[in-house]
Amino acid sequence: MSPNILSSLKFFTMTDDDQETSTSLVSILSKVVVGLALAVCPTFASYSVHAKELVIANYEGVINPVAAEYLHDALDFAQSSGAEALILKLDTPGGLDTSMRLMIKDITGSPLPVIVFVSPSGGRAASAGVFITMAAHVAAMAPGTNIGAAHPVAMGGGEMDNTMKEKVENDSVAYIKSLAEQRGRNVAWAEDAVRKSVSVTEQEALKLNIIDLVAEDIPNLLKHLQGRKIVLPHGPITLSSDPPTLKEFPMGTRLELLKTLSDPNIAYLLMSIGTIGIMAELYSPGAILPGIIGAISLILAFYSLQSLPVNYAGALLVILGVVFLLLEISVTSYGLLALGGLTAMTLGGLFLIKSDAPFMQVSLSFLLPTVMAVGALAGVVAWMAVKGARGKPITGAEGMIGSIGIAKTALNPRGQITVQGEIWEAVSETPVGQGEAAEVMSIEGLTLHVAPTHKSH
Repeated sequence: MSPNILSSLKFFTMTDDDQETSTSLVSILSKVVVGLALAVCPTFASYSVHAKELVIANYEGVINPVAAEYLHDALDFAQSSGAEALILKLDTPGGLDTSMRLMIKDITGSPLPVIVFVSPSGGRAASAGVFITMAAHVAAMAPGTNIGAAHPVAMGGGEMDNTMKEKVENDSVAYIKSLAEQRGRNVAWAEDAVRKSVSVTEQEALKLNIIDLVAEDIPNLLKHLQGRKIVLPHGPITLSSDPPTLKEFPMGTRLELLKTLSDPNIAYLLMSIGTIGIMAELYSPGAILPGIIGAISLILAFYSLQSLPVNYAGALLVILGVVFLLLEISVTSYGLLALGGLTAMTLGGLFLIKSDAPFMQVSLSFLLPTVMAVGALAGVVAWMAVKGARGKPITGAEGMIGSIGIAKTALNPRGQITVQGEIWEAVSETPVGQGEAAEVMSIEGLTLHVAPTHKSH
């Protein structure tokens, strides 16, 4: 071999000490490179440890179409944001069966866990709330809450006969038993909650295997959820053991408004205002404002009523009552129409909602003041109408009597006079000189009868 080749081979031949030195140099250089990379781009470090996210939805009130839409939207938001689970904080006295079943379908078909947390202290999961809690992948309650009383109530108005009661009850029992069996919860108690309307505290619910855990608040609930195994339709999953980040899902202005409108008291008030506005516009065309307010109120009332089990006889009584009150303004009935109107409005409010559930009915403490206020308003309008009828006319030919005009020509006895910017033929028993003032005493056809006022122009 040539000396150059030997020299090259010698250059690439290392001793053990040389290899050790080279390895340590490589290790030091790699650490320096990694350190520089993290210093230049610190976001690499943040992506290396990604905390899981939980979405929290809060619902308090009656289970209705708004509640069903809110849960559906919350689940869509949680899935689209890649959340690990959805927590539904629930406090409800119950509600509509159709809305409850829609919510349960969303929960049981959800690709991510749904944790129902009955909260805050003093809250409850009654009636439809029991079914929703039973359907949850994880059911939790806060101290001072209760669950139960899930017996179905009549939503069709009046008393159900024994056969219908038995059918509705058996259907509800079968439904809640299937939910309890699916989640491994106390089937016997679930049946008693429907048939016997039993209710228990959070500690009793935990002992009876109705719920999975009791938590004081959200942070305490999260500790219980860390590392928990949950069975979903596509298979079991295990929640992260790391503390998650929380993201609130607000109801939003639209749903908050619709929730308010779904209150039976608000529905009754809107229907009363709407009917008054429309009738007032018909009685006095051209007022415009009562018609606008009435039309908007009636449309909102129709939305409110479509989410409630309405008794149309009650709705007609409310409208009839308002008509009677407005007729009192123009018809002399010595108060009989007003009394009939107040009675019809009161009965209409009591019969408006077809449900035995107190939270679905118009509150008597709200109904009576509303009826009295509407009656007082009708009384004020009637008084103003009577006062206006007795007062002096201010428009038309009658409104000119008593007006002061200026003689355009001498009146002896006939001539012309200017009154309110118009020229009229006039007759005066006492001569009136040109330019002198005269008072209109009466009108006969297109001729004014005037008298001098001894005031010159």
